[in-house]
Amino acid sequence: MIMAMMPQIMERRYRIQYKPDRSPVTEADQYIEAKLHAFLQDRLPGLTFVGEESYDFQAAEHPGYFVLLDPIDGTENFCSGLKEWGVSLGVWKDGIHQGSLLMIPELGEHLMTGDPCTNLHSRITGFSSSFNEEIADGIRDAIEYRVTGCAVYNLFNVIRGSFARFINPKGAYAWDLLPGVMLALEHGCSVRVNDADYHGQFLEPHRKYRVDIRHRYDPHPG
Repeated sequence: MIMAMMPQIMERRYRIQYKPDRSPVTEADQYIEAKLHAFLQDRLPGLTFVGEESYDFQAAEHPGYFVLLDPIDGTENFCSGLKEWGVSLGVWKDGIHQGSLLMIPELGEHLMTGDPCTNLHSRITGFSSSFNEEIADGIRDAIEYRVTGCAVYNLFNVIRGSFARFINPKGAYAWDLLPGVMLALEHGCSVRVNDADYHGQFLEPHRKYRVDIRHRYDPHPG
């Protein structure tokens, strides 16, 4: 569905507005979110839908089907003409994970619950682009590092082993992280959330979470 919509997505790429926090949002973000919301609403009865561009940040109970969507993660990349942006989607039912998807359309990459995955060996640590002093310290100590500005790209790469590790010490919302975190667990990665071992519990969308994910093959000591 995303690939079929790519002409419409590209048409809306540079129609940019800015949120109160001065982060960009494009008409493409809103277009993808509206289309996927309608698609899922028709197929999942009693759906609670949380998309980055429409969530009102009010905590609520969510029995039944619950969907987290970031229609374009890495919007700053996207509206700057870079290809490192992605779609993040997770589906839960009664608090139990049903499936997740990471997709990087312009690079032709995706990973979905149940898909096989490569097992590459890398020395690279990926860091969030939201600055934090821990990132500066980590870059100083890293064997190799990358800062790409897209959580979907970072999560995809640590899961497949193109990164040995991905660190976001400042924190991001569940729609940025949770689908990829669930895929990381599925593929044997070590996952810590807010400085504690993570075992798959639901992450509420109204707060931010710090993550530290290591690929199952990780040359870093400790």
